[in-house]
Amino acid sequence: MESATNPLQEPVLVRPSRDGDVDAMLAIYRQHIRRGVETGVDNGGAAEPDDLRQRRKNLHNHRLPHLVATWRGEIVGYAYAVLFRKRPAYRYAAKHSIYVHHEYLGRGVGRRLLQDLIDACAAAGFRQMIGYIDADNTASLALHEKFGFSRVALLPAVAYRYGRWADTAMVQRSLGAGATEPPPGLGR
Repeated sequence: MESATNPLQEPVLVRPSRDGDVDAMLAIYRQHIRRGVETGVDNGGAAEPDDLRQRRKNLHNHRLPHLVATWRGEIVGYAYAVLFRKRPAYRYAAKHSIYVHHEYLGRGVGRRLLQDLIDACAAAGFRQMIGYIDADNTASLALHEKFGFSRVALLPAVAYRYGRWADTAMVQRSLGAGATEPPPGLGR
């Protein structure tokens, strides 16, 4: 994965995550929890370092991407994909998540992570990518639209934040041949 120039005027590098990245990723995640959808909700189930290490190991064992973005050696974001559903019929669809350090929002980090995640999912043989985005997160929705994602559903009032119910948008895009032909080795 190569670097790309961004509004930071220096390259953001994207690479597979490592165990040594866990603390930085958890700090980013916890900031999202404090400022994001779960604000004001008891977060007794918050991820701990061992949880994230185990998740990384499971994703690696299943050849699913788990990436970090770095700038000047500092982790400024991370992204990963999981199976959309565990049943075999859904094995060609991935659900993704992207988290960017709050001080680097709007600086091209999410764009870089999303591009590399799309490339990694396509290379792994996925045909569809799906994401769930807070419907008020216009920046993320616009970014996904630029990368060919379409809004396919609106899930009303599925999150509670800032003292009110919030909607979630479901986005999706095809990868590779998408739904135009069966997966390799499977006939019509």
